[in-house]
Amino acid sequence: MSTDTAGTTVTGTTAASGTTTPRPYESYVYAYPHKTAYRPLEDRPALDELWADEWKDALSLYLHIPFCEVRCGFCNLFTRIGAPDELTTRYLDALDRQATAVRDALGDTGPVRFAAAAFGGGTPTFLDAGELDRLCDIAEKRMGADLRDIPLSVETSPATATADRLAVLADRGATRLSIGVQSFVDTEAKAAVRPQRRAEVEAALGRIRDARIPVLNIDLIYGIDGQTEETWRHSLDAALTWRPEELYLYPLYIRPLTGLGRLAAGSDAAWDAQRLRLYRQGRDHLLSHGYEQVSMRMFRRPDAPSQESGGDDYACQTDGMIGLGCGARSYTSALHYSFDYAVDMREIRTIIDTYTTTEDFSRAEVGRHIDGDEARRRHLLQSLLQAQGMDVADYRERFTTGPAEDFPAELARFAALGWLDESAGPGLLRLSPEGLAHSDALGPALFSPAVRAAMAAYEVK
Repeated sequence: MSTDTAGTTVTGTTAASGTTTPRPYESYVYAYPHKTAYRPLEDRPALDELWADEWKDALSLYLHIPFCEVRCGFCNLFTRIGAPDELTTRYLDALDRQATAVRDALGDTGPVRFAAAAFGGGTPTFLDAGELDRLCDIAEKRMGADLRDIPLSVETSPATATADRLAVLADRGATRLSIGVQSFVDTEAKAAVRPQRRAEVEAALGRIRDARIPVLNIDLIYGIDGQTEETWRHSLDAALTWRPEELYLYPLYIRPLTGLGRLAAGSDAAWDAQRLRLYRQGRDHLLSHGYEQVSMRMFRRPDAPSQESGGDDYACQTDGMIGLGCGARSYTSALHYSFDYAVDMREIRTIIDTYTTTEDFSRAEVGRHIDGDEARRRHLLQSLLQAQGMDVADYRERFTTGPAEDFPAELARFAALGWLDESAGPGLLRLSPEGLAHSDALGPALFSPAVRAAMAAYEVK
């Protein structure tokens, strides 16, 4: 099983075209550049200067809660188990201070508006009902986000999706709830170090449906030890019973310093083949049930309410992100920034403790500057990895050049591998079904040499 997280290319078989086919599961590109490419910012730029010349009328707001009741064996997210000694109170106090400083830095000389909001983690519903209410107040009263007027997505878990918490979220405007189920088979959940039973999962799903939050997303994982085509189909059908508006199908990754990572040894081509087989099975099963494929991972019911970030006026490739909390990242056009990053539990606890005692949140501490080349790569990545593809004219309007001019070798290689949809026409750059299936190899292939080097040099902690 793979333990690679640095984004270095791992080659595999040779295709009929003579082009070497990379392994299909190199890394999940959910943001670019990855935090392992961030470094301490020597100048610690002031936030008001960073945001002074940015467009701020369609921002995305993300609040990070770094607490879970347990840590799953595959998880490398920035989170800790439990919150002793009123740590959640102290964390929310710090989040309030940070929100105040950030909103002051955004200023009032031009329009400041949030087009989308999300609470992630960790597990935001680790907070109790009163604390969730306070979290919403921070987003609304400190940041000025109208949670009842924009998409609000919240992550939860079977154990914390309680009726009182869900009632708060529904009342405060949550439009989407995402629950990590991973498997409806108890033995598979145990193999993934996910301590839950199906009965508990089903009860939580019932409470979520009772709360009438418009969009339910269920996360499932394929590639778990002992999983077969039959048990995978069982989990897919169990999820479909709830008619979720969205389903995410994630390949299992084994990463350093995680529970499963400590047990893994080397890479396994057979595991790659198993995951690719289960992906195709899951994709085809959901498509046959009327779901539309949005990306390699995401499938949506056609009648589901739109949950695109910010609806029609927000574009993740161009608009800014405000992240609050010690695991959140923020994006301006020229700098991506956050706090220190770690996976090891002891390191995470130290970073959280430092965050809760911080009084001055007026400067960026850790991040990476984004030049023209990196902006092009990010735009191409975030567009091409979506099933709808990328409008070439939009890219050219923003950068004055075309993607074929900027990335000739990469796009030629993708075409040779059969990853580009030749029927899309010259105005649309879109992946073929096989290209979507290899998103976790295609994405890292677009990393710049500088980012790749920084990720490789990062000392995992």
